[in-house]
Amino acid sequence: VQLQASGGGLVQPGGSLRLSCTASGFTSNYYAIGWFRQAPGKEREGVSCINLSDGSSSFVDSVKGRFTISRDNAKNTGYLQMNSLKPEDTAIYYCARTKNRAWSAYCPDYDMAYWGKGTQVTVSS
Repeated sequence: VQLQASGGGLVQPGGSLRLSCTASGFTSNYYAIGWFRQAPGKEREGVSCINLSDGSSSFVDSVKGRFTISRDNAKNTGYLQMNSLKPEDTAIYYCARTKNRAWSAYCPDYDMAYWGKGTQVTVSS
């Protein structure tokens, strides 16, 4: 199983970016894909999660109303649309897949078994 995050970059406050997470090595939709981020000097935090089977999703409070998550199972790709970006969104963003079957949009750290290389998001004027 391999995942690769892409789509990061430099954007001004208030701008938008769409991150992609391309997955390979599995075909089942029994899992959930999560987006995580880590800013310099801070612990990694979960940003959003999507259940690949039913498309249900969850978000950390700080991004609710600004970020959306989606998936295209035919393309084995997940997306994180980030709007109204703020400087505090600056971080390396990672995508990961649950190890076990997911029954909801829940992506706890302990169950995230497969991680992609991150993509840098910088929000600055």
